[in-house]
Amino acid sequence: MIRTAILVDGAFYRKRAYNLFGDKNPAERAKELSSYCHRHIKEEKDGASLYRVFYYDCPPVNKQVYHPLLKKSIDLGKTSDYAWANEFFKELKHQRKFALRLGRLAEEQAIINIKPESFRKVINGTMELKDLTERDFALSVSQKGVDMRIGVDISALAFKSQVDRIILISGDSDFVPAAKQARREGIDFILDPMRSPIKDDLYEHIDGIRTKAPKLSVGAEMKD
Repeated sequence: MIRTAILVDGAFYRKRAYNLFGDKNPAERAKELSSYCHRHIKEEKDGASLYRVFYYDCPPVNKQVYHPLLKKSIDLGKTSDYAWANEFFKELKHQRKFALRLGRLAEEQAIINIKPESFRKVINGTMELKDLTERDFALSVSQKGVDMRIGVDISALAFKSQVDRIILISGDSDFVPAAKQARREGIDFILDPMRSPIKDDLYEHIDGIRTKAPKLSVGAEMKD
């Protein structure tokens, strides 16, 4: 049996799952993620056992942020997104063999910005400023500690020989140094980008790509 650990970049998964599987409540999304991860184990033809699923994310922002369109401050702690995220994390704790690794969001840098897609429309003249709505804006805030936790866990799993294979669900290239280290320790390192495009040079730092995500229709893209 191939001892397998699955590491999930939470922000990436939630955004990608929304595009692939649609909007869901916290309990449904948590069960969906658990099922998605277990497919990597159940559908392994050589036989595999799940060591653990490590889920990396940040608690939502709870502060007042100025909204440039509404011209007033928004209490993010009272929004539906805040409630959804907290409930989702609670649901994940109830999933078998799940371990949460939570970093934090840089709340002091949090701002509400116009979405890149909407900004491009304004610049190229296909949309006027007066036509902007709340849906054209989104919270912009960076994560702290998530990439570090992913790297530390990859190294620990490799050096302690706890698993034979690591599957990372992510579309980011920040994991490359840790992946190279794990491969030197004999770990089979697989990337699941959920059908999002990845840079060509990433292929030399992993042992393969495997996804359980359905194929998107031609021209479908990841939403901002």
